[in-house]
Formats: sequence, C-alpha cells, structure tokens
Amino acid sequence: MLGRWFDEYGSRLALYARQWLPAGAAEDTVQEVFIRLLRQGGPPQSVSGWLFRSVRNAAMSELRSSRRRRRHEQRRADGRSEWFEPRSQDLIDAAAAQAALESLARPQREVIVMRIWGGLTLQEIAEIVGSPISTVFSRYRAALAALRERMAAPCKAKTN
Repeated sequence: MLGRWFDEYGSRLALYARQWLPAGAAEDTVQEVFIRLLRQGGPPQSVSGWLFRSVRNAAMSELRSSRRRRRHEQRRADGRSEWFEPRSQDLIDAAAAQAALESLARPQREVIVMRIWGGLTLQEIAEIVGSPISTVFSRYRAALAALRERMAAPCKAKTN
C-alpha cells in the first residue's frame, strides 16, 4: 500500500515541496514524510490530504532551517533551482513555466501546485492551508489568470 501511494503521489509531492526547497531537499522531505506514514499505526482518513499537509509542514520547517544556514553560505550563481526537468517532448518551456510559477504570490502558487499537479480538490487544499474554500478558490482563479497572461505565447506544436 505504501509503495502504491509513493508511486502515485511521490513526484507530485516533490514538485509541491520544490516551491520552498531545492530538488534534492524536496525529495528528502517527501521520503521523510513517507517514513512517518509508515511508522503511523494506520493510514490517515485522507491519504492525499495528509501527505500534502505533512510535506508542506516539513518543507516549511526545512526552509526555516536552511535559511539560517544559508545566511552563512554563498548562494548559487543563478540563485535558483529547477522545479521541472526539461524534456524534448514538452509542449511548454520548463524554465518559462517555472518563472511564471515563481512570479505568483506564494499563496497562489501553492494552490496551483496542489490543484494541478497534486490533484487535490479545493476543499482539501482549504483544509491543508487553513483558509476558507472561498479564499482558496479566489487564489486559484487569480493564479490561473496570471499564468495565462504570463504564458500567453503559443505552445510548441507536438511532433510525432
């Protein structure tokens, strides 16, 4: 069961955690959350909700810790980590998608990632972030509008 959940949610959760953490730390955070789930007595009522909430909390905690550490370390030359792994068959530019997502306000970006890549309902997202569903819907709608505007360039034609 745990393996099936990891296969189903692992990459989505890593993408979600990449809002706050570099790719390696995001993947480590997801693994730690699955270890916590394994140690739990039984499955939570809503597995997806529990996983996203746990990854969010763990990522935020890691972010706070890493911010303290980074004050004393030099940042990478570009100051960014890649969220998406670009592939030749992609219809949109991975860097442009990441830039568009990064340009959103954090609450909007969080809702978009949970909804689109996480597959969560607006109700589940509202419970995870602790906001009314109307607020989550407003953030989602505003984020979609902003992404449409920023990504207005037509997609590449898919070639077979």
